[in-house]
Amino acid sequence: SQANFEEDSQKQPAVGHWKPLMPSKGNKEEPETRCQDAGGVDETQSTEQLNVSRLRSSSVEIREKGSEFLKEELHKAQKELKLKDKECERLSKVREQLEQELEELTASLFEEAHKMVREANTKQAASEKQLREARGKIDMLQAEVTALKTLVITSTPSSPNRELHPQLQSPSKAGFRKGHGRNKSTSSAMVSAASQNVTPEPVSRECKEVDSILFAEFQAWKESPTLDKSCSFLDRIYREDVGPCLDFTKQELSELVRVAVEQNTLTIEPVASQTLPMVKVSAEECGGPKKCALSGLPRTCKHRIMLGDSGNYYYISPSCRARITAVCNFFTYIRYIQQGLVRQDVELMYWEVMRLRREMSLAKLGFYPSEM
Repeated sequence: SQANFEEDSQKQPAVGHWKPLMPSKGNKEEPETRCQDAGGVDETQSTEQLNVSRLRSSSVEIREKGSEFLKEELHKAQKELKLKDKECERLSKVREQLEQELEELTASLFEEAHKMVREANTKQAASEKQLREARGKIDMLQAEVTALKTLVITSTPSSPNRELHPQLQSPSKAGFRKGHGRNKSTSSAMVSAASQNVTPEPVSRECKEVDSILFAEFQAWKESPTLDKSCSFLDRIYREDVGPCLDFTKQELSELVRVAVEQNTLTIEPVASQTLPMVKVSAEECGGPKKCALSGLPRTCKHRIMLGDSGNYYYISPSCRARITAVCNFFTYIRYIQQGLVRQDVELMYWEVMRLRREMSLAKLGFYPSEM
């Protein structure tokens, strides 16, 4: 039994001892190759992982730095934008303030200009009114002086004038004299002069009577004054006065003159005060100092006209100037009425319009003052 134990112990290897295995002929190098391949793959994978981790860390750093840079740039841009917004707001406020000041200045200038025009028109209307009143007073005083002269001339010691010596009249006639006797001086002087065959100086006193149709048309126009010639008041005056007064031989130039008068753009100036050179146009169109451009007749022309801003001057005779001036005076007066510058009674305005119409009629017929 002991011998068997020893044999068994010899046959069985000891614990912990590796029994060498002989590889087969076909697979002698296979284990080593596999080990080597496995080691190389692990190293490659670890290298790739390391590279990937490095790339990831570098990309994260780049992103962080890029985001920080972009944030800084965005912050700077926002600051600059805020500054620009503030500057734009300040400039817009300055512009609005300047525009407001400009509007206020323009409005004040226009208001001052209109005020000056209104004052000038008012003063001119007042001056014209005073001139008309003064002329009326002068005419009245001249008539009274003429009547007094007649009374003095017709009263002599041999045949005294009973108007100058009331004590010579009978009591019945003397008692009939009451009130102001100046109004009777002319008639009494005429009677005394007729009795003694003495011819006194004529005293002209015109009588006036309002035409109901013309006055009604003027009142209707006065309620809403306009320069539109379609209304009955101006239509009648255009047909009866303005049209005939501005109807000259040169029809084309006459039409231009009428339009300029209506638009208040016609200028009349003396020939002696001309300083501008003549515009080169035909002599027939402009006329000359010895030829009227409107009538075409040889006349001594002391004035010339310009239509608007054309720069063309036309020589006109005194008769044509009187006709144009009469129409201009009429339009000036009705413009004053339209603008509310005439502060008179309706009847006084009506008689002034009739006087201006009479001037147009007389100028059309060839009557004009010698100073023309």
